[in-house]
Amino acid sequence: MNPMIQTDHITKSYGSLQVLKGISLQVAESEVVSIVGASGAGKTTLLQIIGTLSKSNGGTVQINGNDLASLQGNQLARFRNRNIGFVFQFHQLLPEFSAHENVCIPGFIAKTPRRSVEKRATELLGFLGLSARTDHKPGELSGGEQQRVAIARALINDPAVILADEPSGNLDTENKNELHNLFFRLRDEFGKTLVIVTHDMQLAEMADRMVRMKDGRIVPPGELRAEK
Repeated sequence: MNPMIQTDHITKSYGSLQVLKGISLQVAESEVVSIVGASGAGKTTLLQIIGTLSKSNGGTVQINGNDLASLQGNQLARFRNRNIGFVFQFHQLLPEFSAHENVCIPGFIAKTPRRSVEKRATELLGFLGLSARTDHKPGELSGGEQQRVAIARALINDPAVILADEPSGNLDTENKNELHNLFFRLRDEFGKTLVIVTHDMQLAEMADRMVRMKDGRIVPPGELRAEK
């Protein structure tokens, strides 16, 4: 069976600075993989390339058997909208819209019927314990509530893949623990494949597999054991 995510020899440079130096990574369907490493190791750059938010200089990325290099412009945007959900450290919610409206936006972009999108958004906010907060704007929500709204938004189009960049980096301990457990509910109850970039070793070690990056490369497991 093909992996859900496969990158082969991904390179990325900004001018003379080479940020990624040949990254090959496979992530199985319904696997939770954490990516750790020092700042500047290339973790977020890799995540952005997997998520089609940035282009590599070399190598290939496939998601669920789709070669992303074969998609351009609107095709690529449609693929991203329908197949990849994003969760960011600072939520990226639109402040002028309610929680429910924020969750609906990717569904409307996908041109899913409005009534279906709104019903699904209500269901997801209920699943995440936010039924009483659907009409509140982001500024009226706690950090943990905002992050759960962001997760509902990531799920609205039922993507196969969820990509999270430092998702608990802005949360207190209680909300952080709730969020960590939620990620595994997404795997167990929705069958999602998750790739999580994090500095939080508690979250990283909960994952099915932890990948360490250093200086633009993945550290082989043998070197990891030697470091310990």
